[in-house]
Amino acid sequence: MTSSTLSESIDILHVSKRYAQQDGTPLAVLDDISLRVRPGEFVSVLGSSGCGKSTLLRLIAGLDTDYTGDIVVAGEKVRDTSLERGIVFQDHRLFPWLTASQNILAALRNAPLSAREKRDAVAQHIALVGLNGFEHAYPHQLSGGMAQRVAIARGLVNRPRVLLLDEPFGALDALTRGRLQNELQRIWEHERITMILVTHDVDEALYLGDRVVTMAPRPGRVKRIVDVALPRPRERNDPRFIRLRDEVLADFAEHDGEHRAPPGDDTPHGGTRIQAAPVASPPITEWRLAW
Repeated sequence: MTSSTLSESIDILHVSKRYAQQDGTPLAVLDDISLRVRPGEFVSVLGSSGCGKSTLLRLIAGLDTDYTGDIVVAGEKVRDTSLERGIVFQDHRLFPWLTASQNILAALRNAPLSAREKRDAVAQHIALVGLNGFEHAYPHQLSGGMAQRVAIARGLVNRPRVLLLDEPFGALDALTRGRLQNELQRIWEHERITMILVTHDVDEALYLGDRVVTMAPRPGRVKRIVDVALPRPRERNDPRFIRLRDEVLADFAEHDGEHRAPPGDDTPHGGTRIQAAPVASPPITEWRLAW
């Protein structure tokens, strides 16, 4: 790896995070997380609900800066939110009074672009996510999958170094989720930016990721990093894919309190989700806005 490549990487260095509980005792959420994400890489972070994976994503985004350790993106420590790091949440969080185009345009409010350049950027990203013809539709006029495409376009429109995805398809039906996984892979191959996806769906993690980082809970820590050396586009019925999925599931089955959840109707293409690990909710101390 060259020095220029290293300078563009995301380096998570011995990061730990604790919340103060109501009785004053600390709740450890993350413990000594270290990880390097190479530029242009697609990394899936996989774990049960409550293992701290979404908290880790918030730290990378700069939405929470109360932690120990360092997070360095392209050679600079993360101290706040930045247009260099786009984020997409599980729910689309679109402004209901704005159209699809206006929601994407809102993300460019602080961008150093002319009005025409902003309009052009919005049009390009509407096309990128396949929503030509729906530019003037309001969120209530869009399906869940279409609204999430707007959210992805909003996350990409500032041309960030990295796009952070916090279970972006978790609230969608199985068919829509499968289609959007394919769309996300197409967008990643087209844009070639770094993407970090948080999920508790094993199939989704392996289908999209160059590497899968599995996390153990209470407190959240890296358990294993799996290289997914399978050609794209991947087939879920490929024996190599199935063997890798079973290996990952076996890791989670070995951990006390975590078991394989039986596939349900909401699991795409026979995918398997990891059962939740209960954890206390952190207190809400502030509201911050991010894309």
